[in-house]
Amino acid sequence: MVLQRIFRAVIMGPPGSGKGTVSARIAKTFGLKHISSGDILRANIEAQTELGLLMKSCIDQGQLVPDDVMSRLILSDLRAMDQSSWLIDGFPRTVSQSEALDDAYSVDTVINLNVPFQTIKQRLSSRWTHLLSGRVYNIDFNPPKVPGFDDVTGEPLAQRDDDTPETVTRRLKAYQTQTEPVLEYYRSKGVLEIFSGTETNKIWPHVEAFLHRKLSPVKQKVA
Repeated sequence: MVLQRIFRAVIMGPPGSGKGTVSARIAKTFGLKHISSGDILRANIEAQTELGLLMKSCIDQGQLVPDDVMSRLILSDLRAMDQSSWLIDGFPRTVSQSEALDDAYSVDTVINLNVPFQTIKQRLSSRWTHLLSGRVYNIDFNPPKVPGFDDVTGEPLAQRDDDTPETVTRRLKAYQTQTEPVLEYYRSKGVLEIFSGTETNKIWPHVEAFLHRKLSPVKQKVA
């Protein structure tokens, strides 16, 4: 689909909500550039940029990356694609980050994937990751071609420590506490769209239909 105008969106949802899958489908169907805060973070840490080193020291000490550092990092990437339509995944995570994004860009829509926590717990315990690339597989609905091995490199997959049920419960509660104010912030601005369900393949058609409506050229009424 060729977009008639620049369109900028944020996608939100708890870990394991299918956000990565939905983001990839949006990028492919609508031609938006998919920007993952996790990918940007990893790239800066690997390249040992000034912000990357700062973030690494926060992460190594078990601290959250400060809002202003995270905002500077993401906004510098966005500035490099000023005339592009994009979809951000993993940012903003706080009201302060939302305000920093709003100061720089006008966000057209915020897509929130509302998946029950019980579903996510079951889903994450079936999740296996290729640690070097971050590629994620699910043995129930997105299995690797060869069980236990990455499709691209053939290297072994691993289950992350934070995919254990106890850790998942903690992460989900932390996510809820942190992002509830962000959802409220975007709700008050009238740009929040919530898509509820337990299966990505059933949620996706609703997201796709919504974006088609949002992005279709406005027809002028004949006087």
